[in-house]
Amino acid sequence: MTIRGVLFDFSGTLFRFEPTTEGLTDRHGAPLAGARQAEIMRRMTAPTGRPEGLPARLAEDWDRRDLDPPLHRELYTAVLEGSGVGNPGYLYDQLVSAAAWMPYPDTAAALKVAAGFELPVAVLSNIAWDIRPAFERTGTADSVREFVLSFREGAVKPDPRLFALACERLGVSPQETLMIGDSAEADGAAADIGCVVELVDPLPTDQRPRALLDALAAHGIG
Repeated sequence: MTIRGVLFDFSGTLFRFEPTTEGLTDRHGAPLAGARQAEIMRRMTAPTGRPEGLPARLAEDWDRRDLDPPLHRELYTAVLEGSGVGNPGYLYDQLVSAAAWMPYPDTAAALKVAAGFELPVAVLSNIAWDIRPAFERTGTADSVREFVLSFREGAVKPDPRLFALACERLGVSPQETLMIGDSAEADGAAADIGCVVELVDPLPTDQRPRALLDALAAHGIG
């Protein structure tokens, strides 16, 4: 099979949320550290499932979080409060800023490899804010032809319409498209419309040096 276009997920695939946790406190004002911080980060970035700490009154709204920016803030602030964070706005503001999103070591290289093979690239993300500043900050924005973001498109992965829309905007058929993501449930659904799927592990950035390059190379790209 010849690959003529590449779709990348954002969180846990090209970039990872690695905020400044100094100053993060519990509800009593004491610093949050160690395993507690790690669990809170996991709850904020898990691609599927409902996190602990979500109030029952908001449970039915969770699946719409990446379609509605104000709702997203309300839900994640509630999750952080329910998880014992005393200053949830401090962490949420980082979540929606470019500075706290770190590219994986091979992100720029993987995008350049795709460009070298003249493969158009789209970033396809369940997200409630504009992620382009993260790419602009790291000098990789010009390597992405299309940003297909759930809050702008009115659909979230694993809805096949989102993958089909990304392929259409790149001008390639799903059968000639490689989807690289970190979630079998969300990103793996690209296979339902015929895309080839490669999954990477959403490890901390310093623990995953070349998974993107390996995913491309597995299909003769690189």
